[in-house]
Amino acid sequence: MALVLQGATFLHQYLGAFLHSAPQKSPNALKLGVLSSAQINAAAVIHPVETHPDVILYSIASRDAATATHTAKQYHFTRSHDSYQALLDDPAVDIVYISTPNGLHYEWAAKAIQAGKHVLCEKPFTSNAEEARALIDQAKEKGVTIEEAFHWQFHPAAHAFRHILESGEYGRIIRTEAIMTASPGVPKGDIRWQYDLAGGSAMDMTYALSFTRYALRSQLPKTIHSVTARRSAADPRVDEAMYAYLTFEDAQGGEVHSRIYTDMARAWAVGGLVPRFWELPSIEVETDKAIIFFYNAMMPHLYHYIAITDKTTGKTKCHRQYQGGPLWGDVTTSDGARGGQSAWSTYRWQLEAFVDAVRGKTPAYWIPGEESIWQMECIDRLYRAAGLPVRGEQADAKE
Repeated sequence: MALVLQGATFLHQYLGAFLHSAPQKSPNALKLGVLSSAQINAAAVIHPVETHPDVILYSIASRDAATATHTAKQYHFTRSHDSYQALLDDPAVDIVYISTPNGLHYEWAAKAIQAGKHVLCEKPFTSNAEEARALIDQAKEKGVTIEEAFHWQFHPAAHAFRHILESGEYGRIIRTEAIMTASPGVPKGDIRWQYDLAGGSAMDMTYALSFTRYALRSQLPKTIHSVTARRSAADPRVDEAMYAYLTFEDAQGGEVHSRIYTDMARAWAVGGLVPRFWELPSIEVETDKAIIFFYNAMMPHLYHYIAITDKTTGKTKCHRQYQGGPLWGDVTTSDGARGGQSAWSTYRWQLEAFVDAVRGKTPAYWIPGEESIWQMECIDRLYRAAGLPVRGEQADAKE
């Protein structure tokens, strides 16, 4: 399903570019270097950069020189590099976007930091919490900006969702259920099935955990009641699916019961005949007074709703937020508008905040480094509870 959403985002951004002219770039615009030629690049950073006046597509690097040259020409980069290290050694590069396989995030983010580059690193941030702590420490020591690319959290809809939860109108949170699945499923030859590259559903579909922790403003679960992994037949170290039942503690010391479900090979519906295209990454939150459901929390720019159902009357009202909102509403964004543009994707909102941070401004929203550490620590704990090795650790493939 993530591939379908990415495809829809490509179309969304293409239409946006067609309807709106590209802005004139500032004379000292930040020069972006992209490490890897991953499919996600176009949606995640290339198209967002095209609409930001303070960033230019400077270079892309691939382990295959021909691929780098082709991609640079296709998307109008200034140049290409035939290796990741060559790009990092280029003094003209200001910021680096890392979309390598999960297992390589730490290595190349660390090298980018040492080269003095600001880093936007795809999720999951690293293979494990130990690597995450090391990266944050290195970035602080070097004085550069590093951010985990949990793009959904930068969108106005996410901020509206949290504002509703924290408004006090619906009472305290009692329960959460978050889901992210892939139907028809992640292709079997995909790198996300490889343990050595930090694959697995809890890693790739880390959004479900992110939805939960974001809603609760929680660091780590108080109790892990149960974690069940459906292991890959090809490599039992890799979780094809993960089911977790956790308890978090809210700010008042109350307990919140949370269930998380991720699945890279979700069974089709109607007796295995129909892919579950409607099953988009979402979270349901039960409070004292209401059931609040955020549909398509991962890519709300395409379509979303926040449905609020009163537990007493059964009546439901829906809220949608494509621009402005609690955090962006009073901000004059790089396009000169107040509250940004409704056509912006989650990735474009993320870039807006990232550039502000690099420029020394206070972004409207930011994911602090400690948050990325806690996210990885939680994933590590889920793997241990499921009897699976933590990513990045050596383990026997026959376990």
